[in-house]
Amino acid sequence: MMETRINISELKSEESDLVKELAEFIKEKTGAEVETTVEAIIVKGEEKNVSKKHIRVLLKKFLHKNELKEYFRVIGEEEKALMVKKRKMAEE
Repeated sequence: MMETRINISELKSEESDLVKELAEFIKEKTGAEVETTVEAIIVKGEEKNVSKKHIRVLLKKFLHKNELKEYFRVIGEEEKALMVKKRKMAEE
């Protein structure tokens, strides 16, 4: 069983239901076991369903679907970890 961790510390400040929606979205798309902690979402399951690359694509789809792609991006943290990070806005 493989485990991928998603750091959501910057995303959770946006909207209270957004983290729950993201956890449900990942669970629905991967069929994996999803745990939510204060700072992260932990996805446990078969290797092909919870690979870092697959989870990254799902996170990008979720951000696009919820019109958050302009405000957040997905970056890699550690070997088995991703982070949803707030984009720096250029001041005009």
